Amino acid sequence: MMLRPTNSLSLPEDTARIAHMAFPQGNLYLSLRDEFGELFDDGAFQDLFSRRGRPALPPWRLALITVVQFLEGVTDRQAADQVRARIDLKYLLGLPLDDPGFHFSVLSEFRSRLIAGSAEGQLLDGLLSKFRDRGLIKRRGRQRTDSTHVLARVRSLTRLESVGETLRAALNAIATIQPTWLAWCPPEWFSRYGERLESARLPKGQEEGHAYACQIGQDGCALLTQIDGTAHVQLGDLPAVQTLRRMWALQFTQVDGDVRWQDGMVTNARERFNSPYDPEAGYGARGGLKWSGYKVHFTESCEEDTPHVMTAVRTTEAALTDYQVIDDIHQSLAERQLLPEEHLLDGGYISGDLVVRAKEHHGVRVIGPARQNASWQARSGGYDVTAFQIDWAKEQAVCPQGHTSYYWKNLREKRGYDLIEVRFRERDCQKCPVKARCTRVKSAGRKLSLRGQAQHEAIQEGRALETSVQWGKVYTRRAGIEGTHSLGVRTMGLRRSRYRGQAKTHVQHVATAAAINLMRVAAWLEHVPRQGTRISRFAALKPQ
Repeated sequence: MMLRPTNSLSLPEDTARIAHMAFPQGNLYLSLRDEFGELFDDGAFQDLFSRRGRPALPPWRLALITVVQFLEGVTDRQAADQVRARIDLKYLLGLPLDDPGFHFSVLSEFRSRLIAGSAEGQLLDGLLSKFRDRGLIKRRGRQRTDSTHVLARVRSLTRLESVGETLRAALNAIATIQPTWLAWCPPEWFSRYGERLESARLPKGQEEGHAYACQIGQDGCALLTQIDGTAHVQLGDLPAVQTLRRMWALQFTQVDGDVRWQDGMVTNARERFNSPYDPEAGYGARGGLKWSGYKVHFTESCEEDTPHVMTAVRTTEAALTDYQVIDDIHQSLAERQLLPEEHLLDGGYISGDLVVRAKEHHGVRVIGPARQNASWQARSGGYDVTAFQIDWAKEQAVCPQGHTSYYWKNLREKRGYDLIEVRFRERDCQKCPVKARCTRVKSAGRKLSLRGQAQHEAIQEGRALETSVQWGKVYTRRAGIEGTHSLGVRTMGLRRSRYRGQAKTHVQHVATAAAINLMRVAAWLEHVPRQGTRISRFAALKPQ
């Protein structure tokens, strides 16, 4: 398709007149059009279209319809019908009253173009540029970030169902492009993999289930052997076949040509997946909650004198921990000149390394609960690391009884963190009168594990600040992002992916964030007060 710029089109007179007659008090879409005009610019999407071909629908309108679609919580077909039927949407999009609309498949094609051109962020950035020009985003202000789980758009499978469906998906993919190649398949495969595998039709006993799994494993290996030995089409390049190889490497082993079902689940959660129909959806667990899908991180401004708008969105695999994401968020904000001066985070994001990196690289002060000292000394009132005097220049530590360490060595742990190991002499510790409060080792001296100086001091400073009243007043603003998640869940289905695959799910999350921004900015311009935390009627009766 060829891009044809249309931003210069004015609002049709009949559309404006009828819309204001229908909504004399105004509404969300009329207010946005009156305040900002066209909310997106075709130039941001010009690289997604060729210079030749059939003229495309204006990308700025498709982008705006995509955002409105999530604001309304409707499907592609319903969104296309609403554009044809609703006067307020015609007003927002600058369309004449007799505009025939478009086929709903255009929206799916537009999302695919966004993904192919890595331009999904324009759905949010286009609005942020408008808001920033109006002074609705404070430069170097205060922002907050939190994450929530997202369920994949596939049914949850048992381990046995998962391997069986993976093999069935590979057979169906091959049958779609080269059905004659499957003529060698054993007849029993058609009864075994012809229909969807469900627990109700699978063996119930443990031994029977194990035997059935081994049979599936042998069948899968036989299919892969045939694919590797064929000189026909490149069946091995099919995504379903690659997923089959990945699943078999995780779930089966071969010993002397015998295919064996591995005992237990795969220990590395980042390698596991539940369904062959969305192999990017992994397993996640947090606070007793377990799910298969993804995780989304929302960042929003939280100033009192400006609307709370979303500034960054990250969609990640479910098993990725929060502290592994925050550096990317800071880099994204820096590239778009949206970095805050203070960044409110929960404990899952906080580490000494992050506090130091954010301050040194971006000038951002990270505010959040530092990880508590989990040592038995700290929990029982003994001598934890804070009781020792650290001389970083001399690379020595002095214990509460005045003994000096004799050993100081820089190490690197398995997760890539730098550590410093400090040891005290056995003769000093074993004869110490307060040994019971310091160490339980019977044949050696006390040993400390320290982070680097900057990280160590950042952690200790953070723990000290948490006891102050002022810190508590500032940090209470972080809780407001829970309301953002609640809004997304209740009105836009935030915790359920509409699509399969992380890239498409990310488009959903970016569009959801942009839709929330439209709602909040419109409410701000109309001077609608923010709602407080909802409480039940009974809870409101609690004596103060």
